[in-house]
Amino acid sequence: MTNILLLSAGTRDKIVQYFRRVFADHGRVIATDMSPLAPAVYEADRFCRVSGMNEPGYLESVLDICREERIDGVLSLIDPELSLLAKNVDRFREIGTTVIGSCYELCERSLDKMEMFRWLTAHGYKCARSFDSRETFVSELEAGKISFPVFVKPICGSASIAISKVDNLKTVDLLLENSDGLLIQEFLNGQEIGADVYIDMISGEVVSIFTKKKLKMRAGETDKAVSFKDPKLFELIKRFVKESGFRGQIDIDIFEIGGEYYISEVNPRFGGGYPHAFESGCDHMTMILNNLQGKANAPSIGSYDEGIYMMKYNEIMIRRD
Repeated sequence: MTNILLLSAGTRDKIVQYFRRVFADHGRVIATDMSPLAPAVYEADRFCRVSGMNEPGYLESVLDICREERIDGVLSLIDPELSLLAKNVDRFREIGTTVIGSCYELCERSLDKMEMFRWLTAHGYKCARSFDSRETFVSELEAGKISFPVFVKPICGSASIAISKVDNLKTVDLLLENSDGLLIQEFLNGQEIGADVYIDMISGEVVSIFTKKKLKMRAGETDKAVSFKDPKLFELIKRFVKESGFRGQIDIDIFEIGGEYYISEVNPRFGGGYPHAFESGCDHMTMILNNLQGKANAPSIGSYDEGIYMMKYNEIMIRRD
């Protein structure tokens, strides 16, 4: 038996469905959430209700679930929880549970947009210029090295929350004066791309890459997209992963401008657009199962067809009290 625990399932119904489909003949899929009105938990074999991750005793409750359900692997579907798991990887290992994901340092860097910007520029990757100092931004603006519009966003944030597209310095100042922890970021005017990547937990090698051109966004997630392939982009992603050291599932936001690729953000988890990859043949759930069973995955990069479209639509779930 190989059992997996999915934390903070929320509305990621498809993700839970895929895990249950793959693990059906091998073990059980357990899902948690702090709300019984999180529809994805009802797609699992069992739902365990938990407190908020910042509440006292939360980690202990997750460890208890792992013991009781004989959990082999655990992962979270939300950004804030990734660092918590990574920070306590040894505690999970002691009870026989593998944390599926990247190390604490990388989870923190992915959450901190300024740290990611500094790392990317230090390693020679093209990316959006970012400023956590108004003075530096104004100096670059006056020198003609950056221009409006720009984004003003939280240094640590996710799901496109509290992001403002700004066309003038007066508005930048207004936002900075009324909120702490903001950065000013260059507006990248190009084709937005999403990459769903799996890095083998045993070999450390990139074994699957799926890339899509984003055609429409909604609430910070991909609403419509089409699959495509570019060997140049695959090589960039492999180089980036090798130098950074990510493990497990990651989601990368990229821009293509004038034939060059700019890395925007990295989420070391399943992204909201991952179903596009799975339905196109990039089965990362099976890769996770293989790793939990002690088997390394053979590389199958770009093993999908181009021109496959994804179109999201709303669905509902009805449950009796």
